Amino acid sequence: MKRLTLIFFAVTAIFMGQNASAQGKYGADSAECIKYLSYYQEYYKQKNYDSALPNWRKAYSLCPATASQNLFVHGSTLINREITKNRKNPARFSELVDTLLTLQDQRLAHYPRTARGVDQKTTILNNKGQYMINYRSDDAQYLYDNLTPIIKELGSETKGGLLVNNLQAAINLYKEGKLKADEVIAMYDTVTEAITGATAKSEAEEEDNANAKATIESVFADSKVASCDNLIEIFSPRFEADPENLSVVTNIVKLMNNADDCSNNDLYFKAVTQMHKLDPSYRSAYGLYKLNAARGNVADAASYLEEAIASEESDDEVDAQYYYELARFCYANNMRSRAFENANKAVNLDHGYAGKAYMIMGNLWASATCGGDVDKYARYWAAADYYQKARNIDASLSEEAGAALGRVSIYYPEASEIFMYDLSKGQGYTVSCGGMTTSTTVRVR
Repeated sequence: MKRLTLIFFAVTAIFMGQNASAQGKYGADSAECIKYLSYYQEYYKQKNYDSALPNWRKAYSLCPATASQNLFVHGSTLINREITKNRKNPARFSELVDTLLTLQDQRLAHYPRTARGVDQKTTILNNKGQYMINYRSDDAQYLYDNLTPIIKELGSETKGGLLVNNLQAAINLYKEGKLKADEVIAMYDTVTEAITGATAKSEAEEEDNANAKATIESVFADSKVASCDNLIEIFSPRFEADPENLSVVTNIVKLMNNADDCSNNDLYFKAVTQMHKLDPSYRSAYGLYKLNAARGNVADAASYLEEAIASEESDDEVDAQYYYELARFCYANNMRSRAFENANKAVNLDHGYAGKAYMIMGNLWASATCGGDVDKYARYWAAADYYQKARNIDASLSEEAGAALGRVSIYYPEASEIFMYDLSKGQGYTVSCGGMTTSTTVRVR
């Protein structure tokens, strides 16, 4: 205490020589304010927090907020320690938590910026929100009511923990019947937008943001708040009211993608179509191919898949996959020449699809309708060529291709019959029908 007394007299001597404006900084009883500021700060520096606390309380009661920002910074540390000590004393615990939160409000009110002009609002409000989570986590209504305005104020500068906890609080209130589904979904929109727009200042912060985003998605999906029926009821009028709003449309698609069994309805179909119109990509074009194919919109489905292939965003590997898929789709829907053309493109772009593509081409020839006496046989010769290619290039297709060869070989003509057309076994022949043309070899039974 002797050391503290000496420090007090030294500090007092300094402040006694300052002008009246400085007196105002420390209040009407500036000497007492300065004394207790000095006492608590010295104990605080020594990490003697138990001795610092009563002196801080005295300084806090005597000094105006303008005396020192550390009244709130150091005070938060000291009160936090007291809260930990009083967890088993509910009344005292609640009082201390209220004091801690009040300190944050006062700090923000009087010190929104540092002495160098740096904005402190984000730090102070995030700290306040975290204190609420630490000490009031069992009160969903309290968290929701008090974290919501912080998130509204800070937006993408809100810490991930606050976003996660506020969404969880909203979900808990929904389960208690205190919030409606659309209110929870609106909160999900808010926290998702905030965490998506967050800019990390370090690798650790980037990892924290990624974890928060994953947790938000997981918590919301597990809540089952966004049932398909709820989403359709809530978002149908929003879509109809503002179909040109990419943010609204994209959010509808994302939410319905995450819900169980929610892609087979008109709202989803309209939203995906509109999203592609507003922000086209090869992925969204491919998604529309799948949706239209499922709905039996054959022409539209094929058109969207061709659009995906034509996109400069897709690479050769993706294009080859899409060409093969388009070939299968066209074959299944009796667009024979387009099926043959796209199967051939898949082979040329990526030989990994050759075996499967050759099987399609063989099937196309085997089922072709060809006029002319020779061509009715020649289509089977052409089919056999492609089946043989498939078997040669892809061992996994050996059995399937061999069976196909057996099926078409029974339709080969007799040697005597083909002789009537001035042809012989092994001779070359060009066949054209059904929009397809190929060179093959005469075969006989």
